[in-house]
Amino acid sequence: MSATVFSRRALQTTTRRLAAVNPSVFTKTSISRLPAPLAIATGQNFQIRPAATSTVSQAQGADILAAQRRHRPVSPHLSIYRPQVTWYLSALNRITGCILSGSLYVFGAAYLVSPLFGWHLESATLAASFASLPIIAKVGLKAFFAFPFTFHSFNGLRHLAWDTGRTITNQQVIRTGWSVVGLSVVTALGLTFL
Repeated sequence: MSATVFSRRALQTTTRRLAAVNPSVFTKTSISRLPAPLAIATGQNFQIRPAATSTVSQAQGADILAAQRRHRPVSPHLSIYRPQVTWYLSALNRITGCILSGSLYVFGAAYLVSPLFGWHLESATLAASFASLPIIAKVGLKAFFAFPFTFHSFNGLRHLAWDTGRTITNQQVIRTGWSVVGLSVVTALGLTFL
């Protein structure tokens, strides 16, 4: 007999003798709470607990549900967290994306249906109508599109850098966030007053 086979048999024999002499040692351990392999294999390791049910009317069910809802904890949501620049920039990135894409879709649809309605959306007509606006309206309209464009562009570059695994620590995310805000404002002002 090899040494491993002998040591296994000696362990089994010792365990059987110990279990025969003192069975409570094996029933009070965490090992005894595990299901036996045969019970697992035959699917007999599931506990079945009968549920007591009673029929209630729909109004009583609604009352029970309302009582349960009154005792549920309310999630604190954003009120327990300190606002951070990353929150605002994430929301602003989505908002600027919606402004830019929404404007493009609306203009594209209007441009396609303009011959049907007799609208003149050619480049010359748009340039002439823009030139006829007061200076405040021109600056406001240019700023309305310049800031979302520059912010969304710079923040998109920031996200591309994150995709490569760079500038992903907390300090770097905050620093690049404020850099995006500064670059966006300066570039938007430059585009607005060209």
